[in-house]
Amino acid sequence: GTRKDRGSPSLGEGLVRTRATISMTMSAMKSTGMLVAAVLATTCTQPSNGFVPTTTSVGRHRSAIAPPSTETSIAPGTALSAIRRGGGRGRRPPPKKVYVPPMNGEIKHDELRVNVASKDGKDESLGVMSKADALAKAKELGGLDLILINANSDPPVCKIVDYSKYRYEQEKKRKEKAKNSKATEIKEVKMSYKIGDHDYNVRLKAASKFIKQGNRVKATIMFRGREVQHDNLGVELLQRLANDMEEICNMEGRPKREGRNLGVLMTPRAEVVKAINDEKRKKEREKKKSKETSLAKRIEAEEAKKAEGEKELKLINDLLDDEDDDLFDDDMDASLDELLGKSTVTDDLFA
Repeated sequence: GTRKDRGSPSLGEGLVRTRATISMTMSAMKSTGMLVAAVLATTCTQPSNGFVPTTTSVGRHRSAIAPPSTETSIAPGTALSAIRRGGGRGRRPPPKKVYVPPMNGEIKHDELRVNVASKDGKDESLGVMSKADALAKAKELGGLDLILINANSDPPVCKIVDYSKYRYEQEKKRKEKAKNSKATEIKEVKMSYKIGDHDYNVRLKAASKFIKQGNRVKATIMFRGREVQHDNLGVELLQRLANDMEEICNMEGRPKREGRNLGVLMTPRAEVVKAINDEKRKKEREKKKSKETSLAKRIEAEEAKKAEGEKELKLINDLLDDEDDDLFDDDMDASLDELLGKSTVTDDLFA
């Protein structure tokens, strides 16, 4: 009896515990429902396309709450998203603006000095004329363009030429000028302060070659480890190199230390630069002269071919005229025979 009283609770206590558990569960469910309602009220009651009543079911109005997107979703870290943002591999530099000179109706001046390109590549002056006359002349020469060359002169200078051909010639001149005005390069020769005579002569020959090409030369003495304490020997070697090339170059300042190395710059003398420029101009003149010679030979060959063709045509015309005369004589003989008849008296008379 004592064990039963201690081990199992009474019926009244069990009912009290059951009611307390049910009330706690109901209060928890009530608080959870209120939380869900608050979340739905803040996230789903005001979509982009209107309001949804709080009494309606979320499932039935899913299309109203979250309308289907017509665009394809793109991961924020992909290359396509970077392209749409304006960055990544899709960004391209802006195209270069090509300068187009004023031509034809775009020219604002009324009086112009007009030139026209000749067959030999030189410009032929047509004198000063009005804009209307210049446009008429351009149209007369085969529908060419009237291009403004120099607007600052008085009167402004224009040229009658095909614009595509003019643009090609200007681009060709620009490339040629860029090639001729190429900046000098800095060549470098490296050696040790313990260099032998043969290796020194090889470096001297290379440096002389670079100087004679118009380039600057940087002579560098390399030290390893504790060799750096012998920098005075490096200075003497650089001075020796400069003395051996003093006829073609000058040493810029004194040798300077660059870490463990010792270096100095050597530039060509003015006489060397002048000789290089003279040689370049000489080659350009020879090239231009050879081009003019080939053009003259081609024109001469064309004229000779044309003269030969005219001579052959004249010979053919002469042969055709002789054949016509022979045919006419034969026709005359036949007509006389038919008219007078064939007899010995007439033969003796017209023999």
